[in-house]
Amino acid sequence: MRLPIRAATCLALIAAVCAPTTPAWSVAAAPEAGAGTTKATEKKPAEQATTKKKKKARPVDCAKVKCIALTFDDGPGKRVGTLLDTLKKHNAKATFFLEGQYVKARPELAKRIAKEGHQLGNHSYRHPDFTKIDEERIRSEIVETQRLVHKLTGKYPTTLRPPYGLYNDKVQQIATELGLPIILWNTTSHDWASRNQDAIYREVLKGARRDSVVLMHDWVDATVDVMPRLLTALKKRGFHVVTVDSLLRGRKLKPGEVWPADATISPEDTPLVQPND
Repeated sequence: MRLPIRAATCLALIAAVCAPTTPAWSVAAAPEAGAGTTKATEKKPAEQATTKKKKKARPVDCAKVKCIALTFDDGPGKRVGTLLDTLKKHNAKATFFLEGQYVKARPELAKRIAKEGHQLGNHSYRHPDFTKIDEERIRSEIVETQRLVHKLTGKYPTTLRPPYGLYNDKVQQIATELGLPIILWNTTSHDWASRNQDAIYREVLKGARRDSVVLMHDWVDATVDVMPRLLTALKKRGFHVVTVDSLLRGRKLKPGEVWPADATISPEDTPLVQPND
């Protein structure tokens, strides 16, 4: 039996309203969502033609060469501009796990990180311990940062690093709902503790292995200052410094999945207080 037009229309509207929604930044939202770029930032034909004239850097194939990912938490720090200059000079790419409060305070630095092709990650808005706050606040911390980063850069962070690297079933469930894999680390610089260039240099090289994910902090002056020497040393050892996504060799992590599999988290890895204001 055919439904009256009015009744059929009402049922269609109800179905549309009640259908589950997928976050715009989720890897499940669109085939290209892993890049974190929305349709609003897609290039027009004329812009694409201009881009083609530029010589594109060949992507690094981490299946064929030795790669390492430097990841920077708690930023953008005040000296990220200097850090970006160094990364550019050495043709290196990094992953920045951004805090919403500092993205708001330093919007131009956040824009530059995205513009220069580094990977964007979400590190909460105010850096609370997710395992000690309720679900509503966890979601707010993540979503508020997602929206702010996208508003400024045109890109959504596509991964989450919980503050202090701490998570539990509740945090993992929310990350799954929001379509974000959880990225931790398997070696650290202990830069926040030593604040010493030589110590940071030694710690990173000591832990450097193929596919290492290194924890660093871009608000530590010594980290920014030692970076030219460190990148030179890593290159001499045969490493290509790349983003976390490049380490994955095209594999798409599932929402809520924790990576790397050999992640090692210690209370000594991250600071309890962040002098980033």
